[in-house]
Amino acid sequence: MEKTDRFLKSLEKLNIHLNEKQVYQFMKYYEMLIDTNKVMNLTAITDFDEVIDKHFVDSLALIQAIDLNKELKVIDIGTGAGFPGIPLKIAFPELDILLLDSLNKRIHFLDQVISELGLENIQTIHGRAEDFGKNPLYREKFDLCVSRAVANLSTLSEYCVPFVKVDGYFISYKSGKVQEELDASRHAVDILGGKVEKCLNYALADTDMERSLVVIHKLKPTKKAYPRKAGKPSKEPLQ
Repeated sequence: MEKTDRFLKSLEKLNIHLNEKQVYQFMKYYEMLIDTNKVMNLTAITDFDEVIDKHFVDSLALIQAIDLNKELKVIDIGTGAGFPGIPLKIAFPELDILLLDSLNKRIHFLDQVISELGLENIQTIHGRAEDFGKNPLYREKFDLCVSRAVANLSTLSEYCVPFVKVDGYFISYKSGKVQEELDASRHAVDILGGKVEKCLNYALADTDMERSLVVIHKLKPTKKAYPRKAGKPSKEPLQ
């Protein structure tokens, strides 16, 4: 169990405590990630300790920004190999989570993980945020939207804020210091009905890696014009 000791100690610093079943689920997830990564590009990070730090602990660092120990309806946009959605579901089983990704192969992998780990109240959908953000089944239906996707905050907000209920939150995971990007996105966030409430800067446990969580509070409904058609938010971010 030595391999997991470091993981558990990192989580203790976040005041997260896992039972044996949850530890098993994380280890099984790691195995499936590495095995599938041999035939499909899921992650460039494969070393056990690095996956623990940069994927698992990083995903769960969200607890610093919002209370996750309650029933919340959550959508993870551009989830990729399942980050942060799968770690959040394992550690906080009460969450009702939807994983959205534009690559069907990744969705197939995530469906296998969900089945193998016996996770409940977690679903996947294949497609683009721009399309589903217009769909009344998903638009403004979530208490919380999260994303570790790599895009500037203006673009990411246009993808994500439309999914959030009024008085809900969009929280973006970012690398390093983000003040400049944050300042550039404030007008876009305002147009979409949100307000940057805070930005938490921290170092990943046991590393010198700087990370930020940008917390956007949704104050009013998003105008029907947003999100714009596929490709537009990334090519022409709201200024």
